[in-house]
Amino acid sequence: MSKINIVLILVAFLFINCKKQQEKDAVLIETTEQQVTEIPSLTVTVETKDFIFPVGKPDAKGYYNAQGFGKNNHLGDDWNGTGGGNTDLGDSVFTIGNGVVISAENLGGGWGNVVRILHKQNDVLYESIYAHLDTILVTEGQEVNQGVKIGTIGTANGSYLAHLHLEIRDKINMDIGGGYSEDTDGYLDPTLFIKTH
Repeated sequence: MSKINIVLILVAFLFINCKKQQEKDAVLIETTEQQVTEIPSLTVTVETKDFIFPVGKPDAKGYYNAQGFGKNNHLGDDWNGTGGGNTDLGDSVFTIGNGVVISAENLGGGWGNVVRILHKQNDVLYESIYAHLDTILVTEGQEVNQGVKIGTIGTANGSYLAHLHLEIRDKINMDIGGGYSEDTDGYLDPTLFIKTH
């Protein structure tokens, strides 16, 4: 076999593999526009009609939003008890809507215990993230109904005074990120979202 034939075979092999990858990427983008990374076999079987606040359900009674979405490039809401300090440590955290748990684990660092839940409303997927939890009461793949206790308010293992960091995303299963960014693509204002959905 001549060198030219070998080169032609290699070029054809590379072209075919690139073409297959482009087709695969196009199908992924076309069929799962919101999806950033795959979520292994999780489906939401019960849609959510509306959403509630994750503390003081259903309307955050006894809590205030200490740092809202966009303040200092914050990508979520920080919910504190009106008593201040650590008076809300161990208070209940509730799921904002029906859904399925994507993950429930200690991410360490400034995140601590985190629960991520996939929701569906009017055939649109949303993700809610509950961070700095003291305890986690759900497991990956578990179906949850709106208002179910999923954990308790914590301090991210002593990193902060007790509060709940809540994010809502319309791009599903993105990297956890840093909680702050000028780039808000994929992130929704949690309070506004809950009030309007």
